Amino acid sequence: MPSSPHVPDPATGTPETSVEHARRLTDVVTRLRRALRSSIRTDYPWESLPMAQVELLQTLAAAPLRVGELAARQRLAPNTVSGLVGKLLDAGFVDRQADPGDRRTARIALTPAGQRQLDDWQHAHERRIADALGTLDPGDRDAVFQALPALDQLARALAGPTPPAE
Repeated sequence: MPSSPHVPDPATGTPETSVEHARRLTDVVTRLRRALRSSIRTDYPWESLPMAQVELLQTLAAAPLRVGELAARQRLAPNTVSGLVGKLLDAGFVDRQADPGDRRTARIALTPAGQRQLDDWQHAHERRIADALGTLDPGDRDAVFQALPALDQLARALAGPTPPAE
C-alpha cells in the first residue's frame, strides 16, 4: 500500500513528500556506503577488493554458477562479469568447474581462499559497523535496528525478480 504523499519530517515537523523522502534516503544510503567503503580501507588497508568482486564472491558463496547466471543475478553484462571473474581467477578466489548439466560450459565456484577473503571482508565490515553503532545514542541505535526489516523489504522491492540468464 503506498504511503501518504505528505509525511511530517521528524526533524522539522513540516510535511515532506514521498519524493523528498526518497531523495533523503538515497542521499543517506549513498553516504553510508561511501563512508563504509572509505573507512574500511583506512582501518583495514589490506582490504582492497573492489565492491563488484566482493558482490560476486557473496553470490558464489551460495552455490557455483555459470557466468551468464552470475551476470543475471548481478544485473551486469556477461562480458563485465567475465572480466571480474578473470581477476578473481588470477587471485585464486574462484575456480572453474565442469557443469554437470552441460559439459560444454563451466561453473564458477568459490575456492577456500575466496571464502577466507569473503569471511575477512564480512568480519571487518561487521566490526566497523558495530563500532559505529556503539557511538549512537540508544534511541538512534534502536531506530536503526527497528528499520532493518523495512529496509530489507525495500531492498527486495528494488531488486525485483532476477532476470533469466542469457
